[in-house]
Amino acid sequence: MLSFVILDCGCSVQDSHLSVWGDSFSCALLINGNWSTLGKVEKALTEIAAEAELQLLSRHTSTPQLSSQTLPYSVDIIALEQPDIVHQVLTFFAARDIEIREMNTHAYTPSHSTTSLFTAHLAVEVPAGEHIASLRDDFLDLCDELNLDGVIEPIKP
Repeated sequence: MLSFVILDCGCSVQDSHLSVWGDSFSCALLINGNWSTLGKVEKALTEIAAEAELQLLSRHTSTPQLSSQTLPYSVDIIALEQPDIVHQVLTFFAARDIEIREMNTHAYTPSHSTTSLFTAHLAVEVPAGEHIASLRDDFLDLCDELNLDGVIEPIKP
């Protein structure tokens, strides 16, 4: 229904993320259009949200401006669930001025085990001046220290 309303107003969905948590869901949409069509979408979605008793948050955005040349990298982690993994990984990248473009995490218990596991996938922007071999070594040191199985590699087209 949302996609029809967006299309009917003359816009398109450029990016989207949907997650179901228990009996609730969250949907983030990046909608592309001109100011007039975006206004129509906002009005229509506000009406739908009121009728369906949904919470709606809308925000106008612009194309992000990177401060310098960066290289896109992908980070994947799997480990036993620990409460500080996200904090430790985010701190590692923040200390190196590496911008996180996307992060998805998931804690779960496999059907064949009683052990809680954690996975994370990040898309990061590494400054062009960063020494990649040193970054990779430091990341692997962090993984060893926290007992994580992790990999950092360039995103290929």
